[in-house]
Amino acid sequence: MANLVSLERVSLVFGTAHVLDDVSMGVLTGERIGVVGVNGGGKSTLLRVMAGLQEADEGRVSKQGGADGIRIGMLAQDDALDPAWTVHEAVLGDRDEHVWAGDPRIRDVMTGLLGGIAAEAMDGLQSRVGTKSGGERRRLALARLLVDDPELLLLDEPTNHLDVEGVAWLADHLASKRPRPGNATVAITHDRWFLDAYATTTWEVEGGTVSDFEGGYAAYVLAKAERDRLSGVVADRRANLMRKELAWLRRGPPARTSKPKFRIDAANAMIADEPAPRNSVELASFATKRLGKDVLDLEDATIVLGDRTILDRVTWRLAPGERIGIVGVNGAGKSTLLRALTGEMPLDGGRRKHGKTVSIAHLTQEVRELERFEAWRVIEAIEDVKQWTTLGGKEISAGQLATRLGFTGGRQQTRVGDLSGGERRRLQLTRLLLTEPNVLILDEPTNDLDIETLTSLEDVLDGWPGTLIVVSHDRYLLERVCDHEIALLGDGKIRDLPGGVEEYLRLRHDADRARDRAAPAVTSAGSRPSGIQTPDPTVNAADLREARKTMARIEKQLTRLDEREARLHGEMATAATDPVALRTLNTSLQTVVAERQSLEVDWLEAAEVVG
Repeated sequence: MANLVSLERVSLVFGTAHVLDDVSMGVLTGERIGVVGVNGGGKSTLLRVMAGLQEADEGRVSKQGGADGIRIGMLAQDDALDPAWTVHEAVLGDRDEHVWAGDPRIRDVMTGLLGGIAAEAMDGLQSRVGTKSGGERRRLALARLLVDDPELLLLDEPTNHLDVEGVAWLADHLASKRPRPGNATVAITHDRWFLDAYATTTWEVEGGTVSDFEGGYAAYVLAKAERDRLSGVVADRRANLMRKELAWLRRGPPARTSKPKFRIDAANAMIADEPAPRNSVELASFATKRLGKDVLDLEDATIVLGDRTILDRVTWRLAPGERIGIVGVNGAGKSTLLRALTGEMPLDGGRRKHGKTVSIAHLTQEVRELERFEAWRVIEAIEDVKQWTTLGGKEISAGQLATRLGFTGGRQQTRVGDLSGGERRRLQLTRLLLTEPNVLILDEPTNDLDIETLTSLEDVLDGWPGTLIVVSHDRYLLERVCDHEIALLGDGKIRDLPGGVEEYLRLRHDADRARDRAAPAVTSAGSRPSGIQTPDPTVNAADLREARKTMARIEKQLTRLDEREARLHGEMATAATDPVALRTLNTSLQTVVAERQSLEVDWLEAAEVVG
């Protein structure tokens, strides 16, 4: 492997802040690097320096082949597309139709990011960029880069404006379709699921330095916790958050827990006595006392917008203490559903029932409600709601809650008008939580939030006792804070997802077959939504027996892999100071992990047949 770009003792100062401080590192061919760090910590600056768009104050930046060497393409947070361009010009350039239509890689980009626009009438390709929304322009800019396919691809928050399905497609494209000898990808992201699925290496930008960790988010958390444990300099609050995050990762799906490639013995010791993130029974009991038995119900609800039916005679009952994640295609009506629950959107049919003791807090995607506080200090805007509150059974001050959500020290004295987008989002959340609602509705709460703030938010939600409804494209957040998921597929119905987001992606991938096999809508008397489509598979006895045999065989293989993986981790612990031995052992571990993941997919397919 060779360096595509090298940074040698690079420093860059903005005002009095050392954004980059004597940084030396490089991007090797074949690498897929995820970049994480707090907002304003220098991640975007690092990418601009690598791309040659920002000159360093000190040090040297060199790329393979010199000035006329490799091609570098960068997706910035603001696109540079000419509004007068057509979609064809913006994405495909001057490529003739027979050229791009005959290239499977380009067709995959068009379908994955632009919803199959390549298969639509030519007026779709000839529409103007200037008529597109911000999210659509973002997709066009990303598609343009992926079609051009430069040797070094630099992406600044590529998952912004992508739904769950789009994030899954992008991770798969970058991990399996793009890699080839001579290229590499570096992506800034706060999407932890994407980071796990895409990255082979994680860079953390913090305090002007760049630290590298092998693997994606799960491996990064484990390795960082081990480094912090050895150094002994972690503050109590951060250590507690890290232990809780580790505990959840270790209890999570097997595909996630098998990914870390680092020594985990010490991490396991840290979390041995850590309780589960939430006690569902305790939460439900507490929530029932506050809410009573009735929360929010939609009965035979219908909503029509123009010629589109958003809800078609849907019955959905929310129970006290439920924690529900909502996914769906863009435009399916997720935000409309939330407004129907709060009463902001009138129903065209059916009725909405509201429990007598229900107190709703609704986080929308807008932050305009903060405009009247532009001249206020952050702590003043928080104390305007309440100075004290109770969280997790303990009384805390408004300042303490603000600290838990990222407003530490002097940031509480900053004027609201001077806050970044992520900080405004945090302030919006803090004010909402201080109203002490018992029904919390969050519409894309992760917008503009960095990973550290997301972890703090999840910690707060772990101890929050009410009913929680979350719309988000952040798959990690949904799996982390919600107990089950539902989907809007654009057909006016709500579908329950026992298999979570993975089931939603399967449904979207095979939508035509799913519709053919769909059973009539049924009404549920419980808290699950009705108007639900569920598959009605017919399995003969022979197929059933074969599926059971397959599951038994795979379970034996997985047991042997568990034993092999445990031996490898033990050997890695013994060889912790021998980098050559660790590299060899890590290669063996990667082989085990890959085999495990393949077997788990086969087991799940067989389990679907068994039912």
